[in-house]
Amino acid sequence: MARLGWTGAGILFTLAIPPALLSVVIAFAVNSVPLYNSGFEKYHTGATTGLEMPQMHYAARELVAYWNSSEELISVTVQKDGQPLNLFRERETQHLKDVKDLMRLDYKVLAISGGGLILLSVIYALRRRWRGLAGAAFRGCGLTLALATALGIASLVDFNALFTRFHLLSFSNDLWLLDPSRDYLIMLFPQGFWQDVFLICAGAVLGLTLLIGAGAGIYLRKTR
Repeated sequence: MARLGWTGAGILFTLAIPPALLSVVIAFAVNSVPLYNSGFEKYHTGATTGLEMPQMHYAARELVAYWNSSEELISVTVQKDGQPLNLFRERETQHLKDVKDLMRLDYKVLAISGGGLILLSVIYALRRRWRGLAGAAFRGCGLTLALATALGIASLVDFNALFTRFHLLSFSNDLWLLDPSRDYLIMLFPQGFWQDVFLICAGAVLGLTLLIGAGAGIYLRKTR
């Protein structure tokens, strides 16, 4: 019975690693103002929006603050040509509300998977089952590596299809279909920006996976 319990714990630990790593990387990315600002510079969004860089930096800070606030809808006022401008139209604010709901889901996934990993790690440590812990971590990293690699390849082959499928699966409406000639949200964050973010997140997940997996693998090899 005890052996069956440890087997179940190992399976849970293995399965918790991919969502934990992915959710923590996503949380860091969407809360990174420097990441937003670098996108503004790379895609020359000042020319597209007519906004000065400090105004776009302000908008980035307001977005990050919104993700972590209790506000239902966002309202950002910037200066354009010396006049105040309400940056996002109603359709955009409603879509950002949907995005915020996804962010809350990401935080929940991180709390559950991360909390589970910590709890199981403590249990393994208290029973001094270090090889069992290392083995579960190694298998979880292998699973994460396979998933991240598959998504990375899919994004390089046809990011547009992947991007569209993500929105169709994540949202129950078409508010994400914005007009690049009048909606500042898509002018500030063109599709190329999101492909960059996707690849950065995939790279970060791969990096963390290889680091943890290598550590677990080395321990297993030295203690076999």
